Amino acid sequence: MKDDPRPLILHVLHALHIGGMENGLVNLVNHLPGSDYRHAIVCIEDYSPTFAARITRLDVSLTALHRSRVGVWRMRWALYALIRKMRPALVHTRNLSGLDALLPARLAGVPCVHSEHGWDVDNLRGQAFKPRLLRRLHRPLVAHYIAVSNDLGRYLTQSLGVRQEDVTCIHNGVDTGRFHPAPTLDRTLLPAAFRDPARMIIGAVGRLQAVKDQATLLRAFAALLAEHPTAPPALVIAGEGPLEADLKALAASLGMKPHVWFTGPSDRIPELLRCLDVFVLPSLNEGISNTLLEAMASGLPVLATQVGGNVELLQDDAEGHLFAPDDVASLSNMLAAYLHSPDLRHRHGQAARLRVERQFSLTAMMGAYSKVYARVMRRG
Repeated sequence: MKDDPRPLILHVLHALHIGGMENGLVNLVNHLPGSDYRHAIVCIEDYSPTFAARITRLDVSLTALHRSRVGVWRMRWALYALIRKMRPALVHTRNLSGLDALLPARLAGVPCVHSEHGWDVDNLRGQAFKPRLLRRLHRPLVAHYIAVSNDLGRYLTQSLGVRQEDVTCIHNGVDTGRFHPAPTLDRTLLPAAFRDPARMIIGAVGRLQAVKDQATLLRAFAALLAEHPTAPPALVIAGEGPLEADLKALAASLGMKPHVWFTGPSDRIPELLRCLDVFVLPSLNEGISNTLLEAMASGLPVLATQVGGNVELLQDDAEGHLFAPDDVASLSNMLAAYLHSPDLRHRHGQAARLRVERQFSLTAMMGAYSKVYARVMRRG
């Protein structure tokens, strides 16, 4: 709307589908005060209508540019035309695909904020030559950087040479009203065999792809089952992705199919988390994990790999434990300790909820983003 005085933030990312970065964007759009900002979202590829339905504001437009189908330069020209038409006050790009929007935005005279959210399995430390070169070449087009963890902030300054004053670290926030401990245990969402209140339910939520490494969790769970055949725990893995068939085949080959439930895509993650006793994040690397924060907000003890931003969220032996990536034996032993001690689970879960309430609220996250946006728009 041309006569709307609120500044328009144009968000650009690869695709809008189930994922931590995408969930963070939805939280940002839904919770930044509507009186202060308008929003539009552009996907370099495409978006999932089901996931996009999580956006509660009615004034947010969604555009898919289908780069892989039309080609990169035709896509950039279309994006330039769109920026000229929309006249945003600021363009906020995310991760490697977001770099495609920087030149069109510069040519349209619009300042850019760029944020980094984590790595793929083939580039776990961001040192692969081509992506690193692309990030370096695009650096002059970025007015300000946002890193979702201190680890990613160090990457920007030490590997890309970004000035410290041009980087702001903003940890993700979590909706503690939507994600909260269960007042009473209700497992009706789970398969019938998983509903026994005495049975420990282990869970993981995330896209089923290599960097999330659910295979390590399955192997650790198999070792745990071998040690406790008469009172077996159960495992819930929520999410979808390219490795779904492989992970199901692995579970079957390990002989634990009756004790594992793959939920597929789910829009009931808050309720699902409240069915669990322990949450596991076995990723090979992470920026800042939304699902880890959501599990903590749900009052769950967390076992997470000692990588990336995980160490900034989880204090070892306070809200859970950290373990090395691909360390099946350590993870199995940690799960066994929780199996034998409901009191330990309860103590770590309470501490996790308290830490989220004190340090990782949506309010703090919104305030930090608003400050960066205002500063960049003032500079123009």
